[in-house]
Amino acid sequence: MNIWTGLRKPKSEWREIVAIVFASASHYSLPTGTQRRGEMGSLSATTVLPFHLRRQNNQRSGLYDRRHENLPVVVSSSQITQKRWLNVPETKLKRETLRLGFVARAADSPPSMASGDKTLIPDDEFTLAKISFGVIGLGLGVSLLSYGFGAYFNILPGSEWSAIMLTYGFPLAIIGMALKYAELKPVPCLSYADAVKLRESSATPILTQVRNDVTRYRYGDEQHLEEALKRIFQYGLGGGIPRRSAPTLTMIKEEVLTDGRYCLVLVFEAKALELSDFEKRQAKFTSFFGPNITAEVGKGESENLYEVRLISNVSASSTTS
Repeated sequence: MNIWTGLRKPKSEWREIVAIVFASASHYSLPTGTQRRGEMGSLSATTVLPFHLRRQNNQRSGLYDRRHENLPVVVSSSQITQKRWLNVPETKLKRETLRLGFVARAADSPPSMASGDKTLIPDDEFTLAKISFGVIGLGLGVSLLSYGFGAYFNILPGSEWSAIMLTYGFPLAIIGMALKYAELKPVPCLSYADAVKLRESSATPILTQVRNDVTRYRYGDEQHLEEALKRIFQYGLGGGIPRRSAPTLTMIKEEVLTDGRYCLVLVFEAKALELSDFEKRQAKFTSFFGPNITAEVGKGESENLYEVRLISNVSASSTTS
């Protein structure tokens, strides 16, 4: 039978065929763009022509039923997968991407666990030695003077107390200014956790006194450890250094050496001195801060800085025994 004879149908049957094709195509949600063109191509090539042949056979055998007619559509698995991926909400994609990026950064970053032995212990203990009496005296004196003058000229209430406030406010202000002028501020102290544990058992009384003296306000001294530096460097004497070249204490540190001994490090700034000037006086540092002390001299972390390490020879076991 010639195929063209089978295709010569009345116009009513062709309208019915076109309606069935469009109804079946609208039943499936086809993708847009190039995918839709590809799938429509597969419809016309694989389903339209075989459908006419099947329809003729079904009509002849009496099995054709319009109510149960269904046009098969060929959709590849890759297109279905791609369509499902495109239907994922954008907010969910962003949330999953951020979560995966956060997990990746957390896995790549090294653990931020600080060693317990080298943890810095802040020196936040409140003592009267850490209070500036110059600031207190000057503040009280100026306050009493200001209120006393205001009360004396009837600007502020309490004119009957103005004389007393002026009498005590003036000397307090003078004393506060004098203390502020002669004030020597404390130096910073870096204390590590392992050194703090050994402080009471291994630090000698002289090392404890040195740490307490340099970490509080002092009045009347030109610099910290002035008496010790005067004897060690011999200001103005033969073999000594000029007083204007004297080193200045800038910081102290409490550390523990590799052999477990307690060490108090004195960090000096000396622009006019060299490391050799400290090295040839190493024995004097040992004798002055002794007994049970070994002094070691070394270069600091930056230029013009020098470190004097006062190592305690007192062990914790000997102290407890």
